[in-house]
Amino acid sequence: MKKILLTFALSFCGVLTFAQIEGKWKTIDDETKQAKSIVEVYKKSDGKYYGKVSQLLIKPADPNCTACKDDRKGKPILGLEIIRGLKKDGDEFTGGTITDPKTGKTYKCTITRSGDKLNVRGYLGLSLLGRTQVWEKAN
Repeated sequence: MKKILLTFALSFCGVLTFAQIEGKWKTIDDETKQAKSIVEVYKKSDGKYYGKVSQLLIKPADPNCTACKDDRKGKPILGLEIIRGLKKDGDEFTGGTITDPKTGKTYKCTITRSGDKLNVRGYLGLSLLGRTQVWEKAN
């Protein structure tokens, strides 16, 4: 009986951690396939998920978000909060935004986790019109 309970408890924990997006993720450029940065995703006291650039793996041409239109305008990309306001909805995280610091554009965002990878989708209006990056778990 103890073995069954332990197996159930461990598999339940596995399911819980599988759906989580908190932690450090290596961003992979969908065009060049190169790792660009490490983004740390965390949950704030409002119950929503946010992500900031915690490490740059490739030196950007402009170290600041010069093209940003909001409170992030001119701020350094390192430490920049690029994901804002995601809510957990089943096994996906949605309802928030993601900002591309290179272009300064902000998109609606949906993230799903698949093992040690995050499928990060940024889109305008309909989710059909957008692009997806696959981020890898950073050690």
